[in-house]
Amino acid sequence: MIERLKKELDTAGAIVIGAGAGLSVSAGFAYSGERFHNYFSDFAHTYHFHDMYEGGFFPYETLQEYWAYWSRYIYVNRYMDPPVPVYRDLYELVKDKDYFVLTTNVDHCFQKAGFDKRRLFYTQGDYGLFQCSLPCHNVTYDNAEQIREMVKAQGFEPDAENRLLLPKQKNAGMSVPDELIPRCPRCGRPMSMNLRSDHTFVQDEGWYAAAERYKEFLRLHRGSHILFLELGVGGNTPGIIKYPFWQMTAENPEAVYVCINRGEAVCPGEIEGRSICIDGDIGKVIEQL
Repeated sequence: MIERLKKELDTAGAIVIGAGAGLSVSAGFAYSGERFHNYFSDFAHTYHFHDMYEGGFFPYETLQEYWAYWSRYIYVNRYMDPPVPVYRDLYELVKDKDYFVLTTNVDHCFQKAGFDKRRLFYTQGDYGLFQCSLPCHNVTYDNAEQIREMVKAQGFEPDAENRLLLPKQKNAGMSVPDELIPRCPRCGRPMSMNLRSDHTFVQDEGWYAAAERYKEFLRLHRGSHILFLELGVGGNTPGIIKYPFWQMTAENPEAVYVCINRGEAVCPGEIEGRSICIDGDIGKVIEQL
């Protein structure tokens, strides 16, 4: 399988990378275990949830506490680098190819690894952006400085390169001052993260521009030898990456579909002859390549 995939990577005229949460998990961005307890032990002890994902849905009573949790969450999952260089290894593998990335991940790992932002389409948003929670307008706002200030207000100290979060004191505060709560500059309502979770998700000008670039990339390579490289895509939103990849492979006799995923490496029988499915850790497979 590895040798066959190497050959396809070498000979394909274009590569479309479709990335899901499994890619970031392979890079060490786990939402439970040591990372969770390092940064959220106070919340876990108080509210008895067991991972970051569960904590994100907890009904906090105040915005001060809500943003204490979410500022830490955003900082460790957006502004810190993943502990394993899977994204950088993937970039080295494709940087000289004609590639485009479609991803449901919102952690910005592709750009941090060196991928060209004009070849990226983040369909589900970005932890690094705020939007009006209503929303009253379709504009997003960079949140780096606000997140750093909220994290620091809880007793944590980011280092100069955003690689580490150092507690100043043993017990971090579980709230932020009211003046740090992000509010919409137009209507004054609290801001929210630019994440697709309901009908309030803002698709701003950048989102539509990226969608158009992706559409144009597919148009330019229609009917050619194109490699659809699916990495760590599960069953939560198969209509964004997985099903379209299957369909485009079926419609193009020159296309090849690749799925690398632990426990979920499958394809339809109709394209089995032009598919490479590898059940395993994405990072280890990339190392072999």
